[in-house]
Amino acid sequence: MTATDSTWEPDVLPGFERLTLPLAPDDEGDVVATLVRRERRGESDAGVDLLYVHGWIDYFHQVHVADFWEALGVRFHALDLRKYGRSLREGQTPGFVTDLRTYDEDLAAALEAMGHGDGAARRRLVLMGHSTGGLIVALWTDRHPGRAAALVLNAPWLEFQTRYLGRRVLEGPVRAQAAVAPRSHLVNLDQGFYARSISRRFEGEWDYDEAWRPDLGWRATPAWLAAVFSGHDAVARGLHIDVPILVLLSARSVPPVRWSEDLRHADSVLDVPGIMRRVPNLGSLVTLARFEGALHDVTLSEKPVREQVFRELSRWFRGYVAPPAPVPAAPRRPWWRRWFA
Repeated sequence: MTATDSTWEPDVLPGFERLTLPLAPDDEGDVVATLVRRERRGESDAGVDLLYVHGWIDYFHQVHVADFWEALGVRFHALDLRKYGRSLREGQTPGFVTDLRTYDEDLAAALEAMGHGDGAARRRLVLMGHSTGGLIVALWTDRHPGRAAALVLNAPWLEFQTRYLGRRVLEGPVRAQAAVAPRSHLVNLDQGFYARSISRRFEGEWDYDEAWRPDLGWRATPAWLAAVFSGHDAVARGLHIDVPILVLLSARSVPPVRWSEDLRHADSVLDVPGIMRRVPNLGSLVTLARFEGALHDVTLSEKPVREQVFRELSRWFRGYVAPPAPVPAAPRRPWWRRWFA
């Protein structure tokens, strides 16, 4: 399957189209992922393709992120993983997997459709992941050296909110529950405060489908959380990603215990200090950019903050990914000047 196939169809986002990617079925029936791109691309071309992967309880709806990348001449694609957003089918457990490596199949199908299936594409590949998506693409890049040219991680979920010791305390009971009742539900602590900070229906400025991104989230399953714990453990041991990495984080986090205006200007989902401790574990060339006033998804922050995010992202891209400007050749001296210099 290639990106030129006629199976692309109009997407729910105006001006975008989507391609359904069949995957191996599981015990809940047929499984798919969904690739999204803009119907008409701009004329500038930096020779770079980007694949964006969303986080937990999310799907691709950040049109302004696609606008940013395409203004740089990057061909933007987004992937709704299995059992999320466009890929969620009736009767399926939202977001359910038992191993984050399962998403290798989703990524392989998307990259094949983008023309990167054999790993030898002439165009460079950048992966961008948000939150759980950031953890997924970081682990994938570590296992597949030579495939990606760079990595952008928007508030990647690199460590659990209670950090290492808290994760160790919780891990045993969670794994035990996952073994006997993998799809049972854990306690849902989400009170909808993050949705309140981003949705236009409340204090935010963004529109999205509440069926695909419910205000109170989904109740996580123990098997899924055990898979995330394994990913956190791998990061704690240290990855060996050998391409440039940019990590985007809010300057601070605020626990979502009760609603306050602070929740509109900080990360209310992850523990920023805990994530920062794991950033050096990713690879050999990591840039960390923190933004005062940023939300969990830094690109959904208030306009002045996200403009700063895009300025830093553009500067990093031009420094580490974009092709260098050609150096004009020095003019050749006439032959006779070589003798009479």
